[in-house]
Amino acid sequence: MAYKSTNPATGETVAEFPNHSDEEIENALAQADAVYRSDWSRGPIERRLAVLSRLADLVDRRAEELARVAVREMGKRISEARWEVEETARIARHFADNAARMLAPEKIETDQGDAWIEFHPIGVVVAIEPWNFPYYQLVRVAAPAIATGNPVLVKPAGIVPQCARLFEELILEARAPKGVWTTVFAGKDQVAKLLQDDRVQGVTLTGSEQAGSIVAAEAGRNLKKSVLELGGSDIFAVLDDADLDYAAEAGAAGRLTVAGQVCTAAKRFLVHERVADSFIEKLAQRFKAMRVGDPMDESVGLGPLSSMAARDSLAEQVRNAVAAGARVLHGGNPVQGDGAYFEPTILTDVRRDNPAYFEEFFGPVAQVHIVPDDDALVELANDSPYGLGGSIFSADIARAKALASRIEAGMVWINAMTGGGPELPFGGVKRSGYGRELAESGIKELINQKLVVVAPTRQAA
Repeated sequence: MAYKSTNPATGETVAEFPNHSDEEIENALAQADAVYRSDWSRGPIERRLAVLSRLADLVDRRAEELARVAVREMGKRISEARWEVEETARIARHFADNAARMLAPEKIETDQGDAWIEFHPIGVVVAIEPWNFPYYQLVRVAAPAIATGNPVLVKPAGIVPQCARLFEELILEARAPKGVWTTVFAGKDQVAKLLQDDRVQGVTLTGSEQAGSIVAAEAGRNLKKSVLELGGSDIFAVLDDADLDYAAEAGAAGRLTVAGQVCTAAKRFLVHERVADSFIEKLAQRFKAMRVGDPMDESVGLGPLSSMAARDSLAEQVRNAVAAGARVLHGGNPVQGDGAYFEPTILTDVRRDNPAYFEEFFGPVAQVHIVPDDDALVELANDSPYGLGGSIFSADIARAKALASRIEAGMVWINAMTGGGPELPFGGVKRSGYGRELAESGIKELINQKLVVVAPTRQAA
């Protein structure tokens, strides 16, 4: 595959990078393995956490530069890119400040003696990362890996090579040894070869269901631990007692942020029939008012999709959904002219026999379903191959909490669009993947949780 930086707002290719050779990737792996066997990984954690602290400061210092590169490479609006850069620094700083506590030995009460669990690195990790959050997704791997001592070979998405190189540059500038974090422009066969190598002990992937199944199969075949964050078709549930203006505002943001190219975006709106007409009207008003245009323009509410190919694929999905019986309430078409722009779109009447019912729409397309009661809402919510996140809007918190417990998802937010934070575990169930990133749960995914037991001293006869 080619690693090419193309501005989706204009179609202009601004940079292109060749794949690394097999020899270059072998050298990167050898260097990463040497780091794992050095004092960097085996020594005190304080040195590694100091790198994370400096990384956070560097990200803050170069925030505007980083944000503008992200806008040019994948079309994210400048305000969204600035948020991402800020969050990247926050995650690095969170692990710098808290990883020592997370990784402190844990005592176990047992009658077999003095027992505890120690936490140690496992070796080189391969990270396969997406384009929609080109820094944030990297730091979600980098921060816990640096803290634990696992060197990482990261294969970035093909359309954001400059973001990936900038991030590696910052880690080295933060005085991490060369080999702690290495960007590899690798093809599929080269990634498979890495997973077959005994020096690699884990793999983490954020991406499509198809890519996840391929990587999971290769990891399983080679007995490597894997963590997968895959697609989602998250619900946005609006109950009959919800604040409809607030829910509509959050729903529009939840569906249209980053042009809808977010795994945890609000994709399926499940609305109680008593408030359906009113809520749909309010949501449609916000979609119609959304200004589409240049992602560098601060007044624009919706930028382009990541590429022309992504735009065309989304258009085909919408056409197929309509051909199978769905109705377009608003939008439904690519925006004419230059750039990978697509209209904010609302689909209704998506029946279960419509393939769109089970698909993930990775763009500014919302499906609206009307439900008669809470039981029907749960049944529809769970009738999906995905189980990443979701939101429930209701004035009755006890009712919303009861529904949240019944939803098959890794994360549920009440009276807010799905979000996150470095202290909150992130991940899903079913075809949305397995394992967790961020928080204490995430830092302990790719790590040796070693049990040590000191047996009671035997008394001499």
